[in-house]
Amino acid sequence: MADAACPLCEGPGGVLLAQGPQLRVIRAAEEGLPAFYRVVWQAHVAELSQLSPAERQHCMSAVVCVEQALLDHLPAALRPAKINLAALGNMVPHLHWHVIARHEWDSRFPAPVWAPAARAVPAERLDALQAALPAAEAAMVSALSAAGLAQPVGAGGWQA
Repeated sequence: MADAACPLCEGPGGVLLAQGPQLRVIRAAEEGLPAFYRVVWQAHVAELSQLSPAERQHCMSAVVCVEQALLDHLPAALRPAKINLAALGNMVPHLHWHVIARHEWDSRFPAPVWAPAARAVPAERLDALQAALPAAEAAMVSALSAAGLAQPVGAGGWQA
């Protein structure tokens, strides 16, 4: 069930990496946070408790695939200090999980990603992380596919 007023029902919500009948994984466009992903449930529901136990397991397995890829497939010098997981949905009441790699050098660390920036991000670290993300994303998509959670997105792109 789609909600015409919901931005996550109207479009992918970021750069679409993988998609399945139940969920999609996107890279979000968040200033200064290049390793910011969302696992978005396809159906318009607001709460995790609205899913069946099997659907909850499916959703959380995808969250773990995204987290694990960021921990295991970034070079040691670029591994996050912490992965933040959040399912807030106050502004967009459509079930989605934020999976955010946090680095001690990010502009807001250790404060929440939504806090005001406290410092500039070192350009060389940001550039290095952005260059390393395609390999981590390839591993992420491969793990999602191997687990039967979502498939890589090809030329077909977004599908509601």
